[in-house]
Amino acid sequence: MDFYGFYTGTEFEAYAFLGAHRQGNGIVFRTFAPGARKIEVIGEFNGWQGQEMRKFHDGNFWECLIPEAKPGQMYKYRITGADGSLRDHGDPYGFAMELRPHSASFICEEEAFDFGDASWMKKRSVGKDRPLNIYEIHAGSWKRPLVGQEEWYNYEELGELLVPYLKEHGYNYVEVLPLAEHPCDESWGYQITGFFSPTSRYGTPAQLKAMVKQLHSHDIGVIMDFVPVHFAVDDYGLRDYDGTALYEYPNQDVGKSQWGSCNFMHSRGEVRSFLQSAANYWLTEFHFDGLRMDAISNMIYWQGDAARGENRGAVLFLQNLNQGLKKRHPSCLLIAEDSTARPDITKPADEGGLGFDYKWDMGWMNDTLSYFQSSPEQRVERYHKLTFSMQYYYQEKYLLPLSHDENVHGKATILQKMNGDYEGKFPQARAFYLYMYLHPGKKLNFMGNELGQMREWDEKREQDWDILRYPNHDGFCRFMKDLNQLYLKNPALWQMDYELEGFQWLDCHQEARCIYAFERRSKKQRIAAVFNFSGVVQRDYEMKAPGAKKLTLLMDTDRDIYGGHTQGLDHDAVEWVEGSRDVVTVTLPPFSGRCYIVE
Repeated sequence: MDFYGFYTGTEFEAYAFLGAHRQGNGIVFRTFAPGARKIEVIGEFNGWQGQEMRKFHDGNFWECLIPEAKPGQMYKYRITGADGSLRDHGDPYGFAMELRPHSASFICEEEAFDFGDASWMKKRSVGKDRPLNIYEIHAGSWKRPLVGQEEWYNYEELGELLVPYLKEHGYNYVEVLPLAEHPCDESWGYQITGFFSPTSRYGTPAQLKAMVKQLHSHDIGVIMDFVPVHFAVDDYGLRDYDGTALYEYPNQDVGKSQWGSCNFMHSRGEVRSFLQSAANYWLTEFHFDGLRMDAISNMIYWQGDAARGENRGAVLFLQNLNQGLKKRHPSCLLIAEDSTARPDITKPADEGGLGFDYKWDMGWMNDTLSYFQSSPEQRVERYHKLTFSMQYYYQEKYLLPLSHDENVHGKATILQKMNGDYEGKFPQARAFYLYMYLHPGKKLNFMGNELGQMREWDEKREQDWDILRYPNHDGFCRFMKDLNQLYLKNPALWQMDYELEGFQWLDCHQEARCIYAFERRSKKQRIAAVFNFSGVVQRDYEMKAPGAKKLTLLMDTDRDIYGGHTQGLDHDAVEWVEGSRDVVTVTLPPFSGRCYIVE
């Protein structure tokens, strides 16, 4: 390890040196704890009786070689801290940990894993000009084994189930909520104790690698949620690791996050090297295709509050992190969950930006859902909530998210958010999703949304798969499958996502009728879309189609096979444009949308 790089925050491979590693016929344990008075290794190999570690290098690092230690055995560090406290800690650089409520680390066998994905890794791309349709899941509550079996599917079993599902439903990426070890199920993985340890809830590191291998073999990318902002307060974790605030701020005013956890002190080089190494570890050792980074707003500004000013240390860390990851993994996806108005989130770091590939479009998400939660009468006044996104869209490389956060804690699911009664929610949701998938930007949809699930997400339960017995949900699920496939197959919907020529309003001034029309373009394809978000039939609407000779229907959200009322509608149906007027006259059912190939 480059010790100078470690201290100055430029190290990306500290995990290859720190932690527990094979050395000769034994295992060498190394940890960074400058404030500790004494450290012992305790574990299965010594009957949990301490073997003292010695200081080395500059006295801030500790190590111990134990010939009796073997892969698969558990261990901890017993640390007498600078404050005189005596605590047993898991290894900050440990590669596996016990399942909660236990907290020991495991010595892992460090053998090369054959991913067999050379062709995938060679062709994978950041995908600015490709379709990116992400299915977000929580590994423990997507599907669960039958009662009486294990509590969760293991990683490998999960991969076997995911592959055919994602293929059938038209997703080409899966994003998994944080998989680093965490003690509390209810934190969903966002309160971490083992930043290098795949959670043992779902099996071993080797099984996680097998899951990634399965998905890659079917051309499905895998993104993991990564948490660089804060960590869990459990005593065996990073908090007061050596009896001092080693990873966190000593000042609680900025040291305690809004979630009650400890904020990382990103101005410290050792902390930057720790987090950079963790990010690189998941991309290198597990072949993840990208990281979605959580709560970036809380790094840009102190405690996420713009009024408190920019956290310059954290901003510099993000720039160095993203630049370093791109140097090592040019085709990986780096995605920011950021709700701030700070510019240049997706601008390259060497040009002064933060260096992310994509930013979640939280403005689009909030405005659009607010619009659909309002009554049809209110939508007349709120008409331009749906046009506003295109006023700022080209400032960043945006991804449109309908994530787990929009399906929990009293917020209601996406379908439930639609205005009106049970029956009336489905046509609105179909029209809403067609609008989303035709809007510029890559896509993310949380598990259960594709079923039209009404119950808010609960990490203790699997999704309500049985609701597909009901026609409304079955029809909605069929619609989502067709919509996803339509998105993947039509380059006008993604090839020019971030070019001005890729989108054009055809009509965005039908306030009284709540009608919207726009066109998407690629180099060789044009798709026109028209929507009626009012609660009444809109008759004889003249939709512009500049330069068109004919329009061929691609999708109608009101089709009977989706639960609508339009019967026998053929996907090859043609609506001719009226000569020199370049318009087509259409009648639009309430809460409906259509899209056409323009020729």
